[in-house]
Amino acid sequence: MTKLTIKSQVLAWVLLTAVAVSGQNQPHDSSKSAAVFKQLTSLVGEWEAVQEGVPVKETYTLTANGSVLMSETKPADSQPMITMFTVDGDRLMATHYCVAGNQPQMVTGVPGDLEKGLTFSLERVTGMKTPDDWHNTGITLTLDDKDHMTQRWTYLYKGKTGTTVFHYTRKK
Repeated sequence: MTKLTIKSQVLAWVLLTAVAVSGQNQPHDSSKSAAVFKQLTSLVGEWEAVQEGVPVKETYTLTANGSVLMSETKPADSQPMITMFTVDGDRLMATHYCVAGNQPQMVTGVPGDLEKGLTFSLERVTGMKTPDDWHNTGITLTLDDKDHMTQRWTYLYKGKTGTTVFHYTRKK
C-alpha cells in the first residue's frame, strides 16, 4: 500500500468514528420539556391547602442553578416531604421523598401543559421493604389560574389503588 492509501484509510476511519460518536452523544430534543419546566417554575412561592381537615403548606423553590424545582410539603400533622422536579431529556422527572420512607420516581411522556394538567407516572420506586408498602404511583399538577393549583396523587397500598386530591391557593 502507498502512503497516500494508508493515510486515506486512517482519515476515513477517524471521520467515521467521529461521526458515530457524535451521533451517540447528541442530546435529546428537550425544547418542549424545558418549556414545560419553565411553566413549573411559575409555582415558586408558598401555597396552602386543607386536606381532610388538616392544613397543608407547600413551598416551591428553584435550586441547583435553576435546574431543579423543589417542592416541600408540610402537613400540620406530619413530617415534611420533598418532591424534586427536573428536565430529563425529552421528558420531566419528579422524585418524591415520602414520609413512608420510599422514593417514587415519576416521569412524563412528552410533557403537556401545566394549565391543562401535567401528568407524571411511576417509572420506579426505591426504599420499599415489601411490594405491599404504601407508595405514590403518579401525580397530575394543574395550574387552574395563577393563584390556584390542583394536585391529584395516585397511590398503591396492599394491591389497592387510590387517589388523593389537593386544592392549593397561593399565599399572598
